[in-house]
Amino acid sequence: MSNPTNGRLISLDALRGFVMFWIMSGEHIIHALAKAAPIPIFLWMSSQLHHAEWNGITFYDMIFPVFLFVAGVSMPYSFEKKMNLAGVSTPQELPSKEKRKIYLSMLRRTIILVVLGFVVNGLLRFDGFDHTRFASVLGRIGIAWFFAGMIYLNFDFKKQFIWFLGILMGYYAAMKWIPVPEFGAGVLTKEGSLEGYIDRLFLPGRLHSTVYDPEGIFSTLPAISTALLGVFTGTFLKAKNQFSINAKLILMALTAVLLIIAGLIWDIDFPINKHLWTSSFVCFVGGFSILFFVFFYLIIDLSGFHKWAFPLILIGSNSILIYIAAEGSVDFKHTADYFFGGMIQYLPMIWQPVFVALSVTGVQLLLLYFLYKRKWFLKI
Repeated sequence: MSNPTNGRLISLDALRGFVMFWIMSGEHIIHALAKAAPIPIFLWMSSQLHHAEWNGITFYDMIFPVFLFVAGVSMPYSFEKKMNLAGVSTPQELPSKEKRKIYLSMLRRTIILVVLGFVVNGLLRFDGFDHTRFASVLGRIGIAWFFAGMIYLNFDFKKQFIWFLGILMGYYAAMKWIPVPEFGAGVLTKEGSLEGYIDRLFLPGRLHSTVYDPEGIFSTLPAISTALLGVFTGTFLKAKNQFSINAKLILMALTAVLLIIAGLIWDIDFPINKHLWTSSFVCFVGGFSILFFVFFYLIIDLSGFHKWAFPLILIGSNSILIYIAAEGSVDFKHTADYFFGGMIQYLPMIWQPVFVALSVTGVQLLLLYFLYKRKWFLKI
């Protein structure tokens, strides 16, 4: 097997595209299939493409953290050129002047993602300050990525790991032991959690769920640890050390299993909960994120089987753009109906929603292919 760890990882775009596919239209295909052909596999897949109501986890709950994990994996690779130009082997050795440039670039990216998050949430509808939701998926990605990057640039691995554990343990301690007025300490409900209380006190505008926001202020803290897990993975994979690539993959898989077990054990006292982004959630989903990455890396980058993943690469290479478009800024259904609606109407009624969903995916992929061939990417 080849070892492409020093170049661009195609698997990162493919994995990013895989998780984004379900958000942009894949979920609608599966839900329609489950109604048209209610066999166990489709019903189970459909059930996995909804968020858990509160405690517990589904595949849909993993999409956001896997995306953030991938952003962390790419960080050691994205800084490699700057380290080579400066003649240093670690980001901590970069000259202060070079670091300041990186800080400004990272801050710019974060601000753009936060503002784009506002736009996705309807800022341009001008509904008024009180009706605008300021917390967002893109905002959390930007903020968590920024602070993970700051830790990566300024601390060696041992101290990075201390940050990782400190954030998870600190968040756990605060959520369990700091009392909330009228509820007390350790009440992990929508109304009674410290996270929800902080959102109600300090988060301006409209909260996503009235009494808390799943992308709120305090729960962004453990999301930094999710990004750091990606940083650790990318750093380990890229490092030149005594481990062969096969040994690295085995160690990564074993680490993933240990994280999943740790998440399940922690779940007993601090439930796995995507809404609160609990520390057990970070461990559990972090383990699966590593397993997803190992699979894609092994199949695509090492084995060279990447043609099957081309649609995923199209999505992953323009993931932010298609996310913004799919979240409401572009009416893909209208376009798909214009081109395919005439044919679909002659299909059996029960199967029409399936082909409507497939036609939407087709239109999205055609747009992404057009952008890909012209090398037009939304780079932030």
